[in-house]
Amino acid sequence: MSRIVEPGEILFFYRPRVGVDEVHSLDEVQRFFFVLEPERVQRYRRLIVGRKRLPDPRRHERTWAFVAEVADCPEALHDELVRKAYETRTRGVRIQPEARAVGEGRYAIVEHNGHSHLAYVLVLPPTPGEAQETFGIRREASYITAVRNPTSETPPGTGLPTRERPAFPSELMERFGGRRFVTLDDPRFLDHEGAEIILIGDAVEGADDLGIDIELQQFEFDPTEILRKLRLPPGQVRTDPLERGDLL
Repeated sequence: MSRIVEPGEILFFYRPRVGVDEVHSLDEVQRFFFVLEPERVQRYRRLIVGRKRLPDPRRHERTWAFVAEVADCPEALHDELVRKAYETRTRGVRIQPEARAVGEGRYAIVEHNGHSHLAYVLVLPPTPGEAQETFGIRREASYITAVRNPTSETPPGTGLPTRERPAFPSELMERFGGRRFVTLDDPRFLDHEGAEIILIGDAVEGADDLGIDIELQQFEFDPTEILRKLRLPPGQVRTDPLERGDLL
């Protein structure tokens, strides 16, 4: 049995390193992140993905991600999306290129056989290309997902520093019961900046294998629609990867 805990829209982005206008590999990418916009609530969650790519389900890879930002309006995300110039003492003016929108679709957080999944169906680009392959974005995918206990110890060099971990309210902390991880069966965990999750590649391919239907009706199949959703003027975020799947 499967139960959809939360449906919504998912937007994938990558941002080049400072001074890099054309990206040819992950080495030239500063960060890869996605935004979850749940249905029936005005909320935007930005999650940064470790290793700058999603895990390969065929290899059962594991990848960490954390909630970097939670906002009630899309304008709050603009600072992480638009082009910026700043001056340094030693290197003069430096340019942080604008983000590239690399995928758009629908997602669902799903309870399934005692654990939780983050599943999505990609709508744009219609056919995944080089850019999507670089970041591990598939036409559709599902990842076993768990939330890390912010009080648990982590191996050196992994996870967020203690000062950056979330202070979950008591009703969420009680869910851990002393365990290091719990399933993501309550999306309120993602409403706290610093929340850490693990995404595990699974043999389950997507929504059909989970026995759920991710609704795609009323979806705008227009690459520029993402700018309107985020209330960004044209040109503020590059949308070429949504049209052709090109890595830019």
